[in-house]
Amino acid sequence: MELSVIKTEQDYETFLNWVDEQFDRKVQANTAEGKKLEVALILIKNYEDENYPIPLPDPIDAIKLKMQELGLKNQDLVGKIGSKGYISSILNRRKPLTLEIAKIFHKELKIPAEVLLS
Repeated sequence: MELSVIKTEQDYETFLNWVDEQFDRKVQANTAEGKKLEVALILIKNYEDENYPIPLPDPIDAIKLKMQELGLKNQDLVGKIGSKGYISSILNRRKPLTLEIAKIFHKELKIPAEVLLS
């Protein structure tokens, strides 16, 4: 296979099929074929990023999910963000997620800023 920028859906499908064949052959990473496979995967990723973008999650949904993952309750954020009621109002979309509050959620929950600001 000749490596080139993927411009069409047909090119994309051809690359995917070729990559599948390489995985089936169990190509080793430190070989010439492995390096060619690595470049093909980068070309595929670039095409997918341009043609199939993944939207950022809703900021409030991301906060709720992260709190659930960490086992946190609204009460655990009292003093860092505000009262339990204020936190509840933000999470129930009755109060806006301000930049200052987004910074706190970013720091405390390690949620990427681009998610909180989307």
